Amino acid sequence: MQKRGPTSEDDMGSLFGDGMTGKLPRFANRITLKNISPGMKLWGVISEVNEKDLVVSLPGGLRGLVRASDAIDPVLDGETEESANNLLSRIFSVGHLVSCVVMQVNDDKKEKAKRKIWLSLRLSLVQKGFTLETIQEGMVLSAYVRSVEDHGYILHYGLPSFTGFLPKASEDESRGPELKVGKLLQGVVKSIDKARKVVYLNPDLDMVSKFVTKDVKGISIDLLVPGMMVNARVQSTIENGVMLSFLTYFTGTVDMFNLENALPTKNWMDSYTKNKKVNARILFVDPFSRAIGLTMNQYLIQNKAPSLHARVGDIYDNAKIVRVDRGLGILLEVPSTPQSTSAYVNVSDIAEGEGHKLEKKFKEGTCVRVRIFGTRHLEGLAVGVLKATAFEGSVYTHSDVKPGMVVRAKVLVVDAFGAIVQFSGGVKALCPLPHMSEFEIAKPRKKFKVGAELVFRVLGCKSKRITVTHKKTLVKSKLTIISSYSDATDGLITHGWITKIEKHGCFVRFYNGVQGFAPRHELGLEPGSDPGSMYHVGQVVKCRVTGSVPAARRINLSFLMKPAKISEDDMVKLGSLVSGVVEAVSPRGVVIYVKAKSFFKGTIPFEHLADHQEHAMLMKSVLKPGYEFQQLLVLDIEGNTLLLSAKSSLINAAVDLPSDLHEVHTNSIVHGYICNIIETGCFVRFLGRLTGFSPRKKAMDVQRSTPLEAFFIGQSVRSNILNVDNETGRITLSLKQSCCSSTDASLIQEYYFSEDKIAKLQSPTLSGTELKWVERFKIGSIVEGKIHEKKDYGVVVSFDKYADVLGFITHYQLGGSSVEVGSVVQAAVLDVAKVGRLVDLSLKQVFVNKVNNESSNNHSEKKKRRREAKKNAELNQTVTAVVEIVKENYLVLAIPECNHAVGYALIYDYNTQKAHQRQFSNGESVTATVVALPAPATMGRLLLLLNSVADVSTTSSSKKARKMSNFNVGSLVQAEITGIKPLEMRIKFGVHLHGRIHITEVNDDNFVDNPFKNFKVGQKLSARIIAKADSSNKQTNNQWELSIKPSLLNDAHVIGEDFASEDFNFTAGQRVSGYIYKVDSEWAWISISWHVKAQLFVLDSASEASELQNFQNRFPVGKVSTGYVLSINKEKKLLRLVPCPFSNGNHGEQQKIDDSTEQKLKDDVTAHMHEGDILGGRISKILPGVGGLVIQLGPSVYGRVHYTEITDSWASEPLSGHHEGQFVKCKIIEISHTAQGSVHIDLSLQASLDGMGVQGTEDLPNRNGNCKRVEKIEELRPNMVVQGYVKNITPKGCFVLLSRKLDAKILISNLSDGYVDNLEKEFPVGKLVKGRVLSVEKLSKRVEVTLRTSNAAKDEKSRTDSLDSLQIGSIVSGKIRRVESYGLFVTINQTNLVGLCHISELSDDPVDNIESKYKAGDEVRVKILKVDEERRRISLGMKNSYFTSVNGIQVPSDEESDELIRENGHGDEIKQMLPSSNSHGIQHMINDNESEEDAALAQAELRASIPPLEVTLDEIEHLDEDNMIIPEEGHNNEVIKVEKNTKREKKKEKEEREQEIRAAEERLLEKDIPRTADEFERLVRSSPNSSFVWIKYMAFMLSLADIEKARSIAERALRTINVREENEKLNIWVAYFNLENEYGNPPEESVLKVFQRALQYCDPKKVHLALLAMYERTEQNKMVDDLLEKMVKKFKHSCKVWLRRVQWLLKQHNEGVQPIVNRALLSLPHHKHIKFISQTAILEFKCGVPDRGRSLFEGILRQYPKRTDLWSIYLDQEMKLGDTDVIRALFERATSLSLPLKKIKFLFKKYLAFEKTLGDEERIEYVKHKAMEYAESTQD
Repeated sequence: MQKRGPTSEDDMGSLFGDGMTGKLPRFANRITLKNISPGMKLWGVISEVNEKDLVVSLPGGLRGLVRASDAIDPVLDGETEESANNLLSRIFSVGHLVSCVVMQVNDDKKEKAKRKIWLSLRLSLVQKGFTLETIQEGMVLSAYVRSVEDHGYILHYGLPSFTGFLPKASEDESRGPELKVGKLLQGVVKSIDKARKVVYLNPDLDMVSKFVTKDVKGISIDLLVPGMMVNARVQSTIENGVMLSFLTYFTGTVDMFNLENALPTKNWMDSYTKNKKVNARILFVDPFSRAIGLTMNQYLIQNKAPSLHARVGDIYDNAKIVRVDRGLGILLEVPSTPQSTSAYVNVSDIAEGEGHKLEKKFKEGTCVRVRIFGTRHLEGLAVGVLKATAFEGSVYTHSDVKPGMVVRAKVLVVDAFGAIVQFSGGVKALCPLPHMSEFEIAKPRKKFKVGAELVFRVLGCKSKRITVTHKKTLVKSKLTIISSYSDATDGLITHGWITKIEKHGCFVRFYNGVQGFAPRHELGLEPGSDPGSMYHVGQVVKCRVTGSVPAARRINLSFLMKPAKISEDDMVKLGSLVSGVVEAVSPRGVVIYVKAKSFFKGTIPFEHLADHQEHAMLMKSVLKPGYEFQQLLVLDIEGNTLLLSAKSSLINAAVDLPSDLHEVHTNSIVHGYICNIIETGCFVRFLGRLTGFSPRKKAMDVQRSTPLEAFFIGQSVRSNILNVDNETGRITLSLKQSCCSSTDASLIQEYYFSEDKIAKLQSPTLSGTELKWVERFKIGSIVEGKIHEKKDYGVVVSFDKYADVLGFITHYQLGGSSVEVGSVVQAAVLDVAKVGRLVDLSLKQVFVNKVNNESSNNHSEKKKRRREAKKNAELNQTVTAVVEIVKENYLVLAIPECNHAVGYALIYDYNTQKAHQRQFSNGESVTATVVALPAPATMGRLLLLLNSVADVSTTSSSKKARKMSNFNVGSLVQAEITGIKPLEMRIKFGVHLHGRIHITEVNDDNFVDNPFKNFKVGQKLSARIIAKADSSNKQTNNQWELSIKPSLLNDAHVIGEDFASEDFNFTAGQRVSGYIYKVDSEWAWISISWHVKAQLFVLDSASEASELQNFQNRFPVGKVSTGYVLSINKEKKLLRLVPCPFSNGNHGEQQKIDDSTEQKLKDDVTAHMHEGDILGGRISKILPGVGGLVIQLGPSVYGRVHYTEITDSWASEPLSGHHEGQFVKCKIIEISHTAQGSVHIDLSLQASLDGMGVQGTEDLPNRNGNCKRVEKIEELRPNMVVQGYVKNITPKGCFVLLSRKLDAKILISNLSDGYVDNLEKEFPVGKLVKGRVLSVEKLSKRVEVTLRTSNAAKDEKSRTDSLDSLQIGSIVSGKIRRVESYGLFVTINQTNLVGLCHISELSDDPVDNIESKYKAGDEVRVKILKVDEERRRISLGMKNSYFTSVNGIQVPSDEESDELIRENGHGDEIKQMLPSSNSHGIQHMINDNESEEDAALAQAELRASIPPLEVTLDEIEHLDEDNMIIPEEGHNNEVIKVEKNTKREKKKEKEEREQEIRAAEERLLEKDIPRTADEFERLVRSSPNSSFVWIKYMAFMLSLADIEKARSIAERALRTINVREENEKLNIWVAYFNLENEYGNPPEESVLKVFQRALQYCDPKKVHLALLAMYERTEQNKMVDDLLEKMVKKFKHSCKVWLRRVQWLLKQHNEGVQPIVNRALLSLPHHKHIKFISQTAILEFKCGVPDRGRSLFEGILRQYPKRTDLWSIYLDQEMKLGDTDVIRALFERATSLSLPLKKIKFLFKKYLAFEKTLGDEERIEYVKHKAMEYAESTQD
């Protein structure tokens, strides 16, 4: 283009240059469509960001377009390729100020207003003149982010001569948005590295907005960039602006719309005096005319786009006139919100013919009505109109157009593409040709006349492109429109038009581009008809919304206005298995009549007939109507039409196939089928429309072919789930054979199954009886045939008996023998093809002789048979096989190592069916795995899986390996120090190899502080390699371990390849040293060597509390630390140290960890603790009441401080001043070990003890009196003054803690001299009391104390009851106190004596059920049999024979029976071990007047009621009645085992059992209930495998409100009980469930955590049933439902589980029983069906609907009419209901059957017994008569 010089015209549209002519311009420079030309540089603001272009608002209200290719420099295309779709929106945003260059202006002379201005934002054009020499520090430059590095960003300025860099620190300072590749930013030049040609940028927005371009001599106009800020001087004012001079050489103008004041008045010139200094920014530069436009807009000066608050189309009634420009227009102030906006109205938009009267009609300060119809974004100016016509009509601008609105418009142009119409406001729209009429029109000009006004409806408005329709149905429609995806609500009926018709449905378009889809079954089509025959593209249809997903932009439609109603029970679910019969074979697939209640029809696509493509095509050709498919998978449901699949791979995996995105899990292998293939990958579909995509790189291991060449549509595949994006709903898969190969025989089995189906279908009858010839040709058998013909590729053999069967012998199988036509041969069968009726034979001797040898050796010795048996192939065995025959799809193989057994293997897998297959040859050796042993279903074939099918060649780069192989462990190298850190020196050696020298590898066993002080960076030294780098590790730094120890440098023989492992030979107690390298609040970490670490626990570091508090400061990093090994973890190479030496002493011998030891910290972690040691501890828990303190001594070691051991003196509140987490100094009093290896440590905090460091404490115990602590019961004597703390309160009194091992009881009568009104209030737990000893029983360790000071206190209450009053043989009366399974406890009247009447003494005859005959409270007469005064026991008898000889003599009621049990107050101690009284399940508490032995026997009752730990018989199927352990205080405990009653045991066994019960009872009565933790500990040590004892212990801890302790006891029990005692362990787990259910937080999660752990140790089914019983008992119905649903899936073959599911539904009165029954019958094995159906029927009779039970019985009796057991159960249920007529009718049916005599006799007996119960003699005779007739008929 010719360069233009300055114009001579002073026109407003002209461009004024530098004023070379010396004449000042009249008007300011303005850019218009007339003078804009390519090459101009403009400043603009982005107003729209589209997918393919940008819209830029330019000076003067012009609008420019930027193509995506011109938006960024080509050099960035590679970096931004991945996000090309949203590239523009990611880099640019609306309001972004940009500098641009005009590239092209459309030369449309006819319509200049529509000329398009094409721009470029490429920096290579905008900053074209910049060089490294012209750039100055402080200059503002624009740049793209080219790449993101670790320390900053590489920038691109558009020029190849230099590049840029932005440090990340600068980005933080700028506080700008996150920078990504391709981002356009502005920054100030921070520095320039001319040597490297790098310009460093600072993107601080404040600096960019304030920077002013410096005045540089010789600056060229090419360096002026729009947006550059300059200092300028006012040169003069002109009519519509100001002329400015800047940068010495340049002159520019500012028009009135770019002045400082956005609303300049008519006196605006007064503000700009000559030489006034102002700041301005360059608005545009014309390099040809050298015209420059500037702006002083305050927003633009701050480098911000002006804000516009007025919208296009808005009407303002009170717009204020600011200035009137004669002949030009008027400036208005529009009252927009939140602030006013300036608007300009051109003279042409004011009124027709009034342009010359502006000054007269419009006065400044008055208000007018204006409508906004445009904006000038860059100037922040609105463009208005005052014409009256502008306020008429609903559409004036594009923003007024709304989809769906009905408007009138005038036709402007009619063409082949449609018609252009214009609304009344001047806005134009397009009516496409299809929308000009309801029907297709050939001549649109006849339909539409130019100038005609018609009615249209707006279809959409996108990017100011409006489309309308003239379709009559749409224009007149009154239905609700859909203009966005959110408008589509379920059930909405609306109009739309069809845009596309497919076989599977129609696509329907709505307003504003919204689109929906109507599937085929919703089109109302007749079966088999095509959618195109009923509908056409462009047709307007009424449709109903059936579903929508706005986020996925998806709408489902139906052309049926009323949805079909199908009950939920009849619905076939997605993924379910159905059966069906072939109805027809259509071109689209096989039409199936599905056997379902709702009479579904389904279609099987041809590719879904089999997993193998070849078989699928054969099935298509041979399928006939009437053939039944036993199993078909429902792939998709389209209304009442099902999409089915007969692929075995999908049917077998039906349970695991996903139908929803949430069912897909990464890294899982899922079966599917390929539904579509494109160049870039494959789409794999599962159930429904759930589809995943496998990119090309993830579809094949070797990228030699395209997906179209490697896969086919419908192919069965195994897919590996790589990624699931829940937001987009996309699933990424891998089909690589290396990760999706088969692991079983499913594919090859399906091959032979399909072949069998096809062979049967090819036979004339569906039964396939013609295939009996196959039985003669068994695999491996010898057959006789005649050579029929010789071919080039082998020999054809015929068989006399089977003329249509041919045999074939390949040359390879002739075995070198020559045969002639007509000769008879004996050959071995290698393979049989049923479809082709072809038999592959072999004459090889290894096969022929093998069969002959097997037949001749049938009677050989056992040893020989064993040797032969060893040669048989085993499942999963890897074998080497020889290829015998190469078939099209599989190989026939011989396995020499298995006696030449014949095997079969496919040459492809699921994912490689079409891919290039490896070629095999006869005699070739292959490796294979046995996946299935011979079975009849596969004709006795041994099935193999070729290992080569899954092999994928992997190659790895070995450069690094070769480089590293030059150095070995022990090599001496020369190294250079590259860095020194506190604990290591980094070095480099060899060729780019790096390593380190650990701090422990400097000196030989001489640990000194700072061993690196004599070394410096750069120093060269010799070092020896002690450990090799791991080449598999990507981290290359610090991988080589080196040493500079003098001993290693001098002698390399001490180092070997296994140096590191040999060096780990530490023993417990060994002294080691190392360097501290890390310290936290709990541990100090010590480096012993480069590969051995150690740790020191905080509580092991000191005993003083102050030192423990200052733990971290005492161990600084780098300090040398020495300790002694306590425990060793060889796997982690980790030691635990203690600071002081120790000996194991009594805790076990010192251990040495050798190679055979496989333990993790299994050493005695308390080996350093001994009785009398002073240790540091930390209070872990303050137990409630008088529980004391739990002190932490180690990471997992805790001790307990008794309540009396907290303080030296008897303090009223010993716990005051103590809190959890507090460090304390304590002394070990006692350490005890259990048989299971656990340790119990008793501690004391008394400062007066030896070693505790407190002086002058001799009088501490006497500070509160002369009473001291009593540790042993031998120290106590009567009347001795003692002190103690109240332990607990009972109705009889209270118990007091005297010391750690001694308790005392105080009866209520001895608590005070006066009356005690409120026992709990006056004697709260923990109160300090002082009293005198009344009595001491040393054997039983029982102490009684009184607090009374008066003479009313007596040593002991006199005993009025004496055994002396009882006489053996006397008869007395009494009352039954308790009924036990082994006898009765009887209280003798008028005494406190209780005796036992054993079950053997109750009656002369055996007593079957003692509980039903006797009840507590019954009056009885008893005979005194025995009185044991020494043991104070009474034995009683109640046999009738005892009373007949005495004639009923009565003995006074003072006397009692078997056992004397005195009231000593211990009955209330049971309350200590039970939860509080408000806990459910406590049925009985021991009363005050009950005896001690009675309290002991209460254990039997308490066992069943330990809330909340009950273990009921419902939860455990066989809960043992043994392990009832009753401990005795001060004595060893015994386990009393009571065997369960059995109904059919012999009399002798019963008598022996009664003797055992008697002996056990005598031992039981000697025991007492444990009431302290110590007693329980002794109890569990004696009976470690008794779950009953452990549960009692847990209940005791719950009674003390110590939940955590109860949990820990449960954990101990699970670790302690022997693994063989599965039921005992299960009892503990159930108790644990109950514990967490009551006290867990939250209970549901706590129970589930315990449940998941229990599954790992116990039978999962029993654990599930136990948890289910707990949920049922606690009425957690929701949890029961969820658990049962999981159980029927997990244990689908368990009849019991299904019955529990049915039982629960019936209990809940749920009607959904039948679907569960159907599911159960599908899941359960066939042999369990009778049991399940009969039990379900019984449940229906009991708690359901009897009619349903009858239906079940009737159904099963139809199949098994001769099962008398079923008839008997059926009759029993009916008899329970009591309907006589129904029962008799059922008996008549049963006795009319033809049954064996023995079975019919049973039924007649039952019939007769029933009639006898009714007492109808006539019916009784009738039954007898009928029975006789039946007997006579059978004899005849």
